[in-house]
Amino acid sequence: MTWTLPGPATYESVIRNSVFRASAAPVEDEAAAMAFFRDVAVLDATHNCWAFKTGQRFRCSDDGEPGGTAGRPILSAIEGQDFDNVMIVVTRWYGGVQLGAGGLVRAYGGAASACLREAERIERIETVPLRFHCPFSSYAMVESKIENWRASRTECEFDAEGAWMTLAVPVEEAESITDWLRDLTRGQMDIARLN
Repeated sequence: MTWTLPGPATYESVIRNSVFRASAAPVEDEAAAMAFFRDVAVLDATHNCWAFKTGQRFRCSDDGEPGGTAGRPILSAIEGQDFDNVMIVVTRWYGGVQLGAGGLVRAYGGAASACLREAERIERIETVPLRFHCPFSSYAMVESKIENWRASRTECEFDAEGAWMTLAVPVEEAESITDWLRDLTRGQMDIARLN
């Protein structure tokens, strides 16, 4: 099972006089991750280290800390708790005491891990869009099934005969939902799997 965040989350800790503030948010892609970074990075802080993961895409930054002591531990916290589509920025205000490489890894990774542990989480369901024309005679029946399918309606445009609908349906359910829709209209419904 993979998780994501329903909204932003924060966590703050103080380690040997340095303050570490983890800010996390759900993101759909790298552009959204970098937009979140620009929103939460503190310009007068000592470091703004970060990592994000969206599907197979991930990146991280140590922002001037010794290589591998900040961004990578933040990314490990994301992967270690089975999160996806998440960006975490850990902002550090230096407190005058050197932590050493091991101490930095524990501080950055620990702040990111605690932030995710304490945040509300929701199951991340991989979806695929299905587009089809639904006649008025079947519309109410389809509408009543959407929630049970764990699907969401992303588009609905009415015409004289019914509605053009696009549903984001769970990948593992796409085939059975497609079969159900075809059975409903005795094979008359053309269903396009987008992407």
